[in-house]
Amino acid sequence: METAQKKKLAGWGNYPLTESYTITPRSEQDAKSDLGKGELIARGLGRSYGDQAVNENKYVAICTHLNHFLSFDEKEGIVECEAGVSLEELILVFGPKGYLPMICPGTKFVTIGGAIANDIHGKAHHIDGSFVNCVISFTILLSDGSVVTASRTENTDLFWANFGGLGLLGVILTARIKLRKVESTYFRQKSVVIKNLDHMLEALDQYDHDYNYSVAWIDALAKGKKLGSGVLTLGNPAKLADLPEKLKADPLKLHSTSKLTVPFFLPSFVLNGLSVRMLNRVIAFVQNSPKDFVHYEKFFFPLDAINNWNRGYGKRGFIQYQFVIPEDNGKKNLTEILEMIAGSGCTPFLNVFKRMGDGQGILSFPFKGYTLAIDFPVSKQLLEFTPKLDAKVLAAGGRLYLGKDALLEESMFKAMYPQNEEWLTIKRKYDPQNKFSSNISRRLGLNA
Repeated sequence: METAQKKKLAGWGNYPLTESYTITPRSEQDAKSDLGKGELIARGLGRSYGDQAVNENKYVAICTHLNHFLSFDEKEGIVECEAGVSLEELILVFGPKGYLPMICPGTKFVTIGGAIANDIHGKAHHIDGSFVNCVISFTILLSDGSVVTASRTENTDLFWANFGGLGLLGVILTARIKLRKVESTYFRQKSVVIKNLDHMLEALDQYDHDYNYSVAWIDALAKGKKLGSGVLTLGNPAKLADLPEKLKADPLKLHSTSKLTVPFFLPSFVLNGLSVRMLNRVIAFVQNSPKDFVHYEKFFFPLDAINNWNRGYGKRGFIQYQFVIPEDNGKKNLTEILEMIAGSGCTPFLNVFKRMGDGQGILSFPFKGYTLAIDFPVSKQLLEFTPKLDAKVLAAGGRLYLGKDALLEESMFKAMYPQNEEWLTIKRKYDPQNKFSSNISRRLGLNA
């Protein structure tokens, strides 16, 4: 039996940092054997930002070696694979065949198991929905040692509860997912410089029917008449006939391995109000791209170009605070929230704004409305500020993305997600002894 190793583990935000006992299953039998060790949580590539895949003084099963492809139906574009397969591996194998993942978040370094556990979404949520929409079925190792299949017609409660369920119902072993057929790996892109929040919301409405993909960078330090200013980027998949001749030579071009890296944690003083303002100007310049056609790597995964970019926030770490609020009273609530952030003194950085479509799943994050994701370096000031921001988001009818959260309190979570009781009923059915637990499950009261 594999020996567990005690390691310091954190999410992508490097906060909180805790010690867990890590194990590395390499087969279904390994995963079954690991159940006997004690409470555990499955972990993929560690791109959840907070404490979703850490388990203080308990077990973490790192599932990245469960990454084999099992079958592919090229006619239907359906792949069956182990849950440790990453989106990058999917792209490298099936991109040359003219297929890309249907749902892409901001990084390709996400496993299929992690994509299900967090019900990831991308720039086209208002069109394509979240990751559940490309999953046909999956197999999952339950607390009693059995392996069952879950789909829309089989063990349906288990199927829906796993999307956004943070891995707390079992270890997902395999999945059958639908890929998107493409003629090229390029996107036709349009960038719009945004003057203020009014202009942002008008532009989203204006271009909503012409472009499937849309995402905006917002200058969260802007105030007054410039509140909500930034750059809106829109795009559609490029057909082969659309491409200029130089790109037609290799229309299914893949990404190359990045050679850029942040080699160590930068000192905390590097990110301050002045440096963030300067960086915001650089980001605005880069986002306002004059190129008509961009490769999927830059379109979907711009930050993947820099390895270990999370080290740029220093050893103190950072959180990514992502919320969604309804469109009703959206302008008023967004104005008040942006004013709170700009005046908080908490150095907001990398602020991404999108429109979302209808929600699915039980604990899945998205619903129809506006979402904003903001990176904040961890500080005493931030820990005092976020509860006020939580209360404002809740008052607006909104909620936080559990797949990125690191600070939400249990009472606030339950107010934001009243459907948690429905989910807990399913948890008690499939995992009554809490074999599957994590720091976030204890923090938010998601144990049976």
